[in-house]
Amino acid sequence: MIRREGFSRALGAVIVLALLHGGGLGVPVAEPDGSVLAHNKRVRLGRSPGGRVIKAVQIGDATSDDTVLVVGAIHGNERAGIAIVDALRKIRPVPDADIWIVRDLNPDGRAANTRQNGRGVDLNRNFGYKWRAIGERWDTYYSGPRRFSEPESRMAKRFILDVRPDITIWYHQAMELVDESGGNERIPKRYARVVDLPFVHLKRLPGTATRWQNHTLRKSTAFVVELPAGSLSKRSAKRHARAVIEVARMAPRPRRG
Repeated sequence: MIRREGFSRALGAVIVLALLHGGGLGVPVAEPDGSVLAHNKRVRLGRSPGGRVIKAVQIGDATSDDTVLVVGAIHGNERAGIAIVDALRKIRPVPDADIWIVRDLNPDGRAANTRQNGRGVDLNRNFGYKWRAIGERWDTYYSGPRRFSEPESRMAKRFILDVRPDITIWYHQAMELVDESGGNERIPKRYARVVDLPFVHLKRLPGTATRWQNHTLRKSTAFVVELPAGSLSKRSAKRHARAVIEVARMAPRPRRG
């Protein structure tokens, strides 16, 4: 039988180790207010056609019912959003939202500096809602041979249906605006105000991730942020990361059943 003082010392040592190493090992850390911050918990979503691992990382309050998903890049030649994801991981998120980040959904395209994935498909025309055949392989907006034909769009679909985010932000380039893509327009409008970008309503396109998501998860809000051309400065990346945290507070409550 373990003596009480010995057990207390052992428990204290376990807590200290969790606090010291939680960030590196993905161990949830208990906060004084009872929330649980998931520091860099990683989930492997799958591999690209080129064999590159695609993963999601969880930060923020793992016990929260309010879930936000941030996708840094879906087009290989539109990579500026990755800097925002990297900046977001360095900011201590509000302990009241469960935030998941996918740094890069199209690593093959990024390696080749192409909009399309490694099989010549525009992933943002490959999602299921209002999908239609567009073009041929390596055309700019080639939609693939059928809806969800690509491993990357399928793994995104599975993950989104699993975590069911209340808010999702997809980064693109280079129109410099925030699109009212569907859902609760107060959320992207707030984001636009924080980062000082125009808030517009772009034409709905077939097979896009946001259109499929807003149709499938009726009470969620997925929207597009169009960043400027080129790379973002550290200051701009941090500003966008703060905007993510700002809109995370706007997730609907109570969460849908």
